[in-house]
Amino acid sequence: MKRTFLSCCILLCTLCSVCAQEQPLISPDDSIRSLLGRIFPNTNPNLSAHMNLEFYTSGAAYFTDGNLDEAAFKLNRVRLEILGSFTKDFSYHFRQSFNKYSNPHSLDNLSSSIEYAYMNWKMSDRFNLTVGKQFLSLGGYEYYVNAIKVREFSEFNDNVPAYQAGVTGTFNFSPTQELVLQVLNNRNGEDNDTYVYGLPAGVNKTKIPIITTLNWNGLFVDKALQLRYAAAWGQLAEGKNIYYLTAGNVYEKGPVIAYIDVMYSREGLDSKGIISDLQGPAVVTPATAENAEYFSTIANFDYRIHPNWNVYVKGAYETASVYKANGIFEKGLYRTTWNAQACVEYFPMRNRELLIFAHMLYKGHHLTDRAKALGAVSPDTQRFSIGLVYTIPVF
Repeated sequence: MKRTFLSCCILLCTLCSVCAQEQPLISPDDSIRSLLGRIFPNTNPNLSAHMNLEFYTSGAAYFTDGNLDEAAFKLNRVRLEILGSFTKDFSYHFRQSFNKYSNPHSLDNLSSSIEYAYMNWKMSDRFNLTVGKQFLSLGGYEYYVNAIKVREFSEFNDNVPAYQAGVTGTFNFSPTQELVLQVLNNRNGEDNDTYVYGLPAGVNKTKIPIITTLNWNGLFVDKALQLRYAAAWGQLAEGKNIYYLTAGNVYEKGPVIAYIDVMYSREGLDSKGIISDLQGPAVVTPATAENAEYFSTIANFDYRIHPNWNVYVKGAYETASVYKANGIFEKGLYRTTWNAQACVEYFPMRNRELLIFAHMLYKGHHLTDRAKALGAVSPDTQRFSIGLVYTIPVF
């Protein structure tokens, strides 16, 4: 017990790999002056360049069913981004993570460590065109918001391949309403890179590995109410499609941020891999599951108790099912997952570029008889942690 208590007191937490978001680490509109900008002020309003460095180190005590597994420190994330404009109508954004796979993928010819590599053309006051590797526009606040603000993502969002090459058109109906149409790759590499067990027998690869999204974002009630809804369709393999319906409902005003997200996907092939991973040693020839269905609902409440202090509580409930029997996978529910979180955050600097936090996570799993028949094991896990994130505006 003493060792457990000591580990909880001295260690920090892991920020889940994620799907990070299209927001820059530090917005060019923020009042934070870069190191270079303090020496050489920019006098050309149409030419700009900004470099931001995100440094995130942490350590955590990990538990399985209350028993300590590991207590360790990590460099969870180091990211570098460069963004700016070279005319009043053209801008660019490049971002690289130094904690991801570095060899180029065969489909987009880019490393997964490259999160953004795109250019944006403001064709008119109402329409923007974005081309390159960018963020897949699904709905939901947790999925969209900058990963700095999230300590633990839902399993749904954590398993979405969020950064893909393609093209996006954004139409602004008004300052508070926009419609986004996107056509992107639905994967970075080949099928064997995407699916743990490759394509199932008898399933042929698609010639058009594309996903199309339609995303609507709106602000209401003096911009306090934010709605982020999206639908998406793509082809994973011949005759195997994927559908997304996602929604984010956010209230943000004064010291309060509260949101409820609802996320759903119906997948001809198990692109998230959660059901496929339930196959235990008893399965002699494991295979990628077909006809998978995932649902997630996420609720969060943040309260800024002081300009330098923020607290929040968060919970998520998720299900993984098969909607049509295939191979060894029967139709029905396989697993339910829930997590509960509590966090205290301290911002010692005025512009909030430095964040220190203490976080607690409890994640519970329930396996149905169908999952147990596959030899699945999914114990409850806990994590107690403290950590810091420092985002540096270099220039």
